[in-house]
Amino acid sequence: MSAESTPDPGIPGEPGTAGRRHRARGRRRKQREKRHKGLKAMAWTAAGIVVLGGTGAGYLYLKLNGNIDSVDIDQALGTDRPEKADNGSENILVLGSDTRSGGNEELGGGTDDGTARSDTAMIVHVHEGHRKASVVSVPRDTIVDRPECTDSEGGTHPAATGVMFNSAYSTGGAACAVKTVESITDLRMDHYLEIDFTGFQKLIDELGGVEVTTTEDISDPESHLDLKAGTHRLSGEQALGLVRTRHGVGDGSDLGRIQLQQAFIKALVQQVEEVGVFTDPKKLYDLADSATKAVTTDSDLGSVNSLMSFANGLKGIGPDRMHMVTMPVVYDPADANRVLPVQDKAQLVWSALRNDEPIPESATEGTAAGEAKGVVTP
Repeated sequence: MSAESTPDPGIPGEPGTAGRRHRARGRRRKQREKRHKGLKAMAWTAAGIVVLGGTGAGYLYLKLNGNIDSVDIDQALGTDRPEKADNGSENILVLGSDTRSGGNEELGGGTDDGTARSDTAMIVHVHEGHRKASVVSVPRDTIVDRPECTDSEGGTHPAATGVMFNSAYSTGGAACAVKTVESITDLRMDHYLEIDFTGFQKLIDELGGVEVTTTEDISDPESHLDLKAGTHRLSGEQALGLVRTRHGVGDGSDLGRIQLQQAFIKALVQQVEEVGVFTDPKKLYDLADSATKAVTTDSDLGSVNSLMSFANGLKGIGPDRMHMVTMPVVYDPADANRVLPVQDKAQLVWSALRNDEPIPESATEGTAAGEAKGVVTP
């Protein structure tokens, strides 16, 4: 606390009181003003406590809590799901939504047609002890069999064969996306996190940008990205362009974009570790405000307490403790813009996660890659 807010030794009832109890009215008014300023400083500290530990109450807590949208995945999917793991690990489905509604219309580069797709999909497996994670990207263009599913509003959607993976989200929202992933992997998704274009861009800007190095020029007018080879601190708009570009690098496929996304995520995790939010309560609150506005979660994470407690449990996982792969696929001979799962190799991945073991290198050997690996490094 500042010297301005330090209790005066002569104020009755405060530590160090030595004077008599009667004071002139003007003197007492000045002391009350000082105490008011001191309480303002304490309020910022309280904000930091709310965000850090998920504890506290009052306006700041309610504001952050009210920012979060959540979906009751468990109720929508019922009991016909894979069993929860009993080995201390957790699986989280993380989706990046390319909805064109609201503030996303300009960023998405399309029109508000009332639909949304999962532009990015990752299964994050947090190993027992929460000291490391395996991350599996699922290409949006993967041809899958989508199971019958019920959305969060109770609507039922019939099963479909030979459709793109990201059609699950556009058909039945978060619940259908989770159902499809569980059907493909036979893994229970313990949590769900979704972030949209607008939220992603604001989060990066709030962090002060993210530094990456490009080993070659990247130019893609469709994603508004133009980077020369070298080291850059990307703004939110540039970061969004990077994780969405597919024509500026590699073979122009979704697989190349996934490799850029994986490299960027490692750089982002590094940035979060380095930025001094935990020593600056206001910065910490601003970041929490942007983050809670940006995400949609499952109902178990749909409060500040739950979300921050969950995030706090992952803070020991640095970029060097994240093993990132792409679900084993090959290009579809019938359509070069689509990919097909390599079932035997994919089962090696899902089996490893189910048993809380490292993903073997053999699982991804000889599969389609996208030719963008190493173009961007943290």
